[in-house]
Amino acid sequence: MNPTLASLPTDLQKILEARHHDPFSVLGKHTQGVQAVIRAHIPGATAVFLADTLKGNGQPLQRIPNTDIFEWHGKHSEASEHYRLKWRDASGQEHIAHDPYTFPPQLSHYDLGLFAEGKHWHAYRLLGAHPHTVEGIEGVLFATWAPNAERVSVVGDFNRWDGRCHPMRVHHGGVWELFIPGIGEGALYRFEIRNRDTGELHVKIDPYARRFEMRPSTASIVVTERDYAWGDANWLQTRAQADWLHQPMSVYEVHLSSWQHDEHGNFLNYRELARRLVEHVTKLGFTHIELLPITEHPLDASWGYQTTGYYAPTSRFGSPDDFRYFVDYCHRHGIGVLLDWVPGHFPKDLHGLARFDGTALYEHEDPRRGEHRDWGTLIFNYGRNEVKNFLMSNALFWLEEFHLDGLRVDAVASMIYLDYSREPGDWIPNIYGGNENLEAIDFLRAVNQLTHDQHPGTMTIAEESTSWPMVSRPTYLGGLGFSMKWNMGWMHDTLQYMSKEPIYRHYHHDQLTFGLLYAFTENFVLPFSHDEVVHGKQSMLNKMPGDEWQRFANLRLLYTYMFTYPGKKLLFMGCEFGQGREWDHANPLDWWVLDYPVHQGVQTLVKDLNNLYRSIAPLHRHDFDHHGFEWIDCHDATQSVLSYIRKDGDEFVLVALNFTPAPRKNYRIGVPIDGWYQEIMNSDSIYYGGSNMGNADAVRAEPLSWMGRPYSIEITLPPLAGMVFRVWKA
Repeated sequence: MNPTLASLPTDLQKILEARHHDPFSVLGKHTQGVQAVIRAHIPGATAVFLADTLKGNGQPLQRIPNTDIFEWHGKHSEASEHYRLKWRDASGQEHIAHDPYTFPPQLSHYDLGLFAEGKHWHAYRLLGAHPHTVEGIEGVLFATWAPNAERVSVVGDFNRWDGRCHPMRVHHGGVWELFIPGIGEGALYRFEIRNRDTGELHVKIDPYARRFEMRPSTASIVVTERDYAWGDANWLQTRAQADWLHQPMSVYEVHLSSWQHDEHGNFLNYRELARRLVEHVTKLGFTHIELLPITEHPLDASWGYQTTGYYAPTSRFGSPDDFRYFVDYCHRHGIGVLLDWVPGHFPKDLHGLARFDGTALYEHEDPRRGEHRDWGTLIFNYGRNEVKNFLMSNALFWLEEFHLDGLRVDAVASMIYLDYSREPGDWIPNIYGGNENLEAIDFLRAVNQLTHDQHPGTMTIAEESTSWPMVSRPTYLGGLGFSMKWNMGWMHDTLQYMSKEPIYRHYHHDQLTFGLLYAFTENFVLPFSHDEVVHGKQSMLNKMPGDEWQRFANLRLLYTYMFTYPGKKLLFMGCEFGQGREWDHANPLDWWVLDYPVHQGVQTLVKDLNNLYRSIAPLHRHDFDHHGFEWIDCHDATQSVLSYIRKDGDEFVLVALNFTPAPRKNYRIGVPIDGWYQEIMNSDSIYYGGSNMGNADAVRAEPLSWMGRPYSIEITLPPLAGMVFRVWKA
């Protein structure tokens, strides 16, 4: 420390060294009786003046020798409450601005108390960067949570990214705030944080930022909070009253970066994506679009799952209002929008949440609790009120600010098990000695209760791959409270079965039938998702065995099976037209294959299956309960044939599936009533690229008891095909 600095009062030394936790006690206007001192710290200033005093403009502040601290002494009444400072920098450029250190605290004790308790459901309105007006003076109010900081500053393009310029005030509980007049929308900023124990500096993005620079740049951006002119009021009203349990739901899962590009190979804007996607999914009959994470993320190859900006739609495709337009446009055209949400982990990037204030703040300190070994990411500390509040507020944020219809919650299994993907000794049991993450379970129940209570009709969908019970059952019954759960067991069993050569399938018939033993224990979604068409797993088409004809026939059979099986439906982009190449996040889908009839046939089949599923109540009304399903015959392993009924009260359809390339003529199936059975779907139709074998005429039931049914019909089962029949009573 130089002699001049050593002779200064401690508070001034701390200001100069940028380590003062309470700059308002030193800077700004301080009075004693009728006298006042105004003190400013402006690094790099050659001269500073006090503007707008009773004695006229331009009264100089005196520099404390060998420092960048300037002082003015005079009568209290001579300087306005929110005076302006004018200064020149080394280049001779003049600046003028209100002094931030004249403004009182802007955050209320009530809001801060709720946040500390983990009960501020709109924490994103408390923390972050918000255009703000104080006594007619416009600026931005910044706030962040960093309880282990000695000093936090706002740095940005408005102060040369200099942490000495705008240190913040701290509240009890470790929330820091500062109102900076004269800046507004579009300002770039970060938080510079000095750890109180080590003195280390950490330059961090705003965890609550609404927008970020386009990667690889990472600065947060101030966004003006305008009232977007939504046009989806009818959609929201209908959604709140909808009986989603009994409605059809067919989801088109999309990675926006690689769905389509423009003619120059660039990303499409949210607005153009809205128009193109809505046209596509409407034509094919999907009810919802599910987006892989569009929360801001630095690494394209993470597909969005390594999120840094939890409150910001990625800038890759435009502004937050552009994304509002995307959702609004979907709603106005009858399409719901779901977001893949990642509350289970976050990346270690130095500019992000990791060791935010120099300590394990959002994560656990012990890597046995705080680190995902498989993914190289960090695990949220769900037992900490402020962390839980960050995530719960985030869930509401997407539903409220962007009108989303639901959240698909990623990697739930990794959240609820302490030993998830860990070797013995690499995890810490809970207080009862078990492997359940009690804090994460409480968090998931709380967020499900909150979103369902605040936004009736919205959904939460768990990606949960274990046998954890009651994932999609209400919390008051002991469940986790999700609306639905992905049926990972059905998906794995089905794809394993379908990958086998048909000659061997009769040995594995139970892989198709076992799922019905648990099909109604949860509200299941049947997912053929992005995870199944990457990392060497091959595309859906190339998972299928046989020559080209058989691969396409198998794929059509698989989709027919999915759309007639109990559960809501999900299909990843490209699967709807049988793309042959594995999904590549860096390149758009192979739309060119639709020049070929076989791919056109798959797409036409998906369109017809969606329309069948949506229009016929027995195929969707009881997706989640046993009243909607009956086996006709689940035992014909020898011929690899399944037959079952989907029903709604007295109305029903009959499904027959032949999983071999051998046609089955005169195949007899038991039916419950007399009548004419008309084939209404045949995946072997010539319209889909099949051999066009089937039952052109309606088949009359015979009073011949079969398979425990009083009547039966004889049908032709085409090779590698699924069929749906509807009855017309005699």
